[in-house]
Amino acid sequence: MVKKIKSKERLIVALDYSNIDKAKAIVEELGDEVIFYKIGLELLMSGDYFDFINWLGQKNKKIFADLKLFDISNTVARAIQNLSNYKNVDFLTIHFASKDIMKKANLAKSHIKILAVTILTNLDKSDLSDIGIDSNISVADEVVRRAKLSYQYSIDGVISSGFEASNIRKNTSEDFLIITPAIRPDFLLNNKSDDQKRIVTVQEAFNNGADYIVMGRPITQNDNPKEVAIKVQQQISNLFN
Repeated sequence: MVKKIKSKERLIVALDYSNIDKAKAIVEELGDEVIFYKIGLELLMSGDYFDFINWLGQKNKKIFADLKLFDISNTVARAIQNLSNYKNVDFLTIHFASKDIMKKANLAKSHIKILAVTILTNLDKSDLSDIGIDSNISVADEVVRRAKLSYQYSIDGVISSGFEASNIRKNTSEDFLIITPAIRPDFLLNNKSDDQKRIVTVQEAFNNGADYIVMGRPITQNDNPKEVAIKVQQQISNLFN
């Protein structure tokens, strides 16, 4: 079955703020141009995370809870069950982990799509070597290996750099979700102080097989965030409509 994704929902804007008021302000400013938002650990620790989930729900926004859960399997499962009480949370991340953790996450998910984080997009081969992964294994091969196992354990999809998306698609299925962060619009590729190491453009991400892209600072820290969102949405529309 081919996934049915509305073009305008393919852009997920990352609200990487520690302050709810700032997050609400950018949502208000972007208005109808953005439907889908990622909210993660910074906002969780603000103390207003779940009120913000409800607020986004009142505005008919879709929510990607980027919490990267990683713990013993029963703890992860119970956390997912609790989050499932929020019907407007669409996606939730867990770290790629053991078969038992991923299987129990899948059983606990209710309506939420569970996404495995393979390798963070700010890591490269030298970083992986530092944490004990064989230096003879490339980042791309390790990401694909983890994605294949996630698929086998019935996880709904993965977070993946655009560089690995094509091989992940070939090794999983058309129904498997691929969400690609570290996106930089081609009209804004001029930031020399970027902390991401594996970035791609909007078109590259989708051409390589991504279903959704996640974009934060290129929109939220721009002087004209809505203008950037409109341009990105037009690029996406041109690719899918």
